Amino acid sequence: MSRTTPQRQAIRDALAGAGRPLSPNELLDLAQDEIPKLGMATVYRTLSLLVEEGEAVAVELPGEPPRYEHRSAAEHHHHHFRCDSCERVFDVEGCPGNMKGMLPKGFSLRAHHITLFGTCDECAKKAG
Repeated sequence: MSRTTPQRQAIRDALAGAGRPLSPNELLDLAQDEIPKLGMATVYRTLSLLVEEGEAVAVELPGEPPRYEHRSAAEHHHHHFRCDSCERVFDVEGCPGNMKGMLPKGFSLRAHHITLFGTCDECAKKAG
């Protein structure tokens, strides 16, 4: 395990407390509440270490840079929702299931990822 510095701990705490996948910029903003002079390079280095150590998992959305979530979220099967307005990503619990039934004959399924797109409740309220 890597050495724990106040900067790394602030990033770990922000990731663990977010409850949703975060972009590096979102992670920086949250961790700066604790370490105001925290820089983006430290966020990227720490994310790399956390992914390597299995504490963080990259969340890939088509055509976008990865976001990151704490391993506790990644350990259970879930999907994601991306807000078209604020571009934040949220966890979606549950799964429609029976993906194998959708496959062409003779195909085998290894995994699936579902991303829903729309407007989050906060942005919907702002839009009126």
